[in-house]
Amino acid sequence: MSYDMIAVLMFSTMMVMMATGQRVFGAIGFVAVLASVLLWGTGGSDIGFSAAMKLMKWYPLLTLPMFIFMGYVLSESRLADDLYKMFHVWFGSVPGGLAIGTIGLMVVISAMNGLSVAGMAIGATIALPELLKRNYDKLMVTGVIQAGSSLGILVPPSVVLVLYAMIARQPVGQLWLAGVFPGLMMAGLFIAYIWIRCRMNPELGPVLPEEERDIPRAEKLHLLWAGALPLGIFLAMMVPFVTGYTSLVESSVVGALASVFAAVLKGRFTKEVFETATRETLAVSCMFMWIILAALAFGAAFDGLGAVKAINGFFVDRLGLSAWQILLLMQLSYLLMGTFLDDTAMLVIVAPLYVPLVKALGFDLIWYGVLYTITCQIAYMTPPFGYNLFLMRAMAPKEITIHDIYRSIFPFVGVMILALGLVTAFPEIALWLPQHVYAR
Repeated sequence: MSYDMIAVLMFSTMMVMMATGQRVFGAIGFVAVLASVLLWGTGGSDIGFSAAMKLMKWYPLLTLPMFIFMGYVLSESRLADDLYKMFHVWFGSVPGGLAIGTIGLMVVISAMNGLSVAGMAIGATIALPELLKRNYDKLMVTGVIQAGSSLGILVPPSVVLVLYAMIARQPVGQLWLAGVFPGLMMAGLFIAYIWIRCRMNPELGPVLPEEERDIPRAEKLHLLWAGALPLGIFLAMMVPFVTGYTSLVESSVVGALASVFAAVLKGRFTKEVFETATRETLAVSCMFMWIILAALAFGAAFDGLGAVKAINGFFVDRLGLSAWQILLLMQLSYLLMGTFLDDTAMLVIVAPLYVPLVKALGFDLIWYGVLYTITCQIAYMTPPFGYNLFLMRAMAPKEITIHDIYRSIFPFVGVMILALGLVTAFPEIALWLPQHVYAR
């Protein structure tokens, strides 16, 4: 059997195992180890061992549990409630102001957690009931929460970009900085869309009644301080890192300690909060470590087969496609896989193939990491089987049907495609900040 056919067999076997409901890391790791042993004998088992040692020696991996712990502390201590109250008062007089405030809430939550699930949970439990109670259009608010929650995998500290950094062997700090401007740009485009739609049709997002907005200035300033506390945590973590006073790992520790300090300051750091945050941090961190380990072993087996060179030769030599055409096909494949896989599964399945190919085509891997992440955001919300669609259905009230969820997302998907096009056409949007910071 040729090496090309072996590579196809490995890939198809992995997909079949995942289709039967096997865990992602189990399917990938099993195929990697089995193929290594069958191809290279007992010495092939060293591939998995080598991947494990590489993972344990990767110092930036220490940021993963720190940021996950920080996110769970802030979530369990309900500090996001204060943030939403601030947006409620300060943006209530703007058409669609609460929906705009919800996007702001999602940006801050994303900057503290790095997982889209956390943003979805907070948006669905805090923002959604308030928006529906104030007669916001249910299609509008459903789309707002889904689109806003997707920012969690792009705005730093993104856990998905940590995983990409390990597989692509790129600096986590540069990837996080590369996600800042695209993430803020996308949030700005969401806000612009909401404001224009609600300006044209005020019934979609009515302004708050005067009695709800007419509160003493002292109370408004107090809410501003309470809501700005989570933002202060993010600044305390990122400013020293960007200015060069702390390393990436040190900044993650600062963020975790700052979140605990904020929860203690608000009187909400209870034993239950600490136990839940610690338990969930351990579970999520172990899950990601197993996935990274499996992906490294699978990538090593593929490299040994020369599959990457074969794929490169197929696209370039046989089909005669240009570098940009190949890149477009790769992005379309992510959209297709996003209908039945989450972002982590997509990355570990195809990254061993795509990352070396992207590098061989002459594209910047930091820039490509941002493109991959935005494409995953779009795939998350693309019917019929987008990951976020079913997550939203599980958390939304009964009056919001799956049909409503499907209809609500199309305008925001269009906005995200616009953002993807801008970052693709102008790579400096993603690359300027990491190049500027690391040049210092």
